[in-house]
Amino acid sequence: MKPDPPIVKQEGPDVLLSLHVQPRASRNQFVFSSDRITLRLTAPPVDGAANAACRAFLAERLDVAKSRLTILRGDAARAKLIRIRDADAAEILSRLQPAPRESGPR
Repeated sequence: MKPDPPIVKQEGPDVLLSLHVQPRASRNQFVFSSDRITLRLTAPPVDGAANAACRAFLAERLDVAKSRLTILRGDAARAKLIRIRDADAAEILSRLQPAPRESGPR
């Protein structure tokens, strides 16, 4: 069995971010666990709405332009691999840290 890829990985000048996306949630929020980050989105998984919401929410949280975010894998799946162009993994990790109102799984 292959080990899980790291959640955040530096790849040259870019960062790769592994996410699990849950569409049609009651609110937009991150849920952090020891082995993954789940992004709950209110958008439905129809006509790319959830992918657009994913990019917009990440861009706001990470304070980067949406144009720097690319979905490399998982365009039609919940497990997504996101490329963040011209970023630093340590900085991305610090910006992803749970806010006081965010918690682990319920």
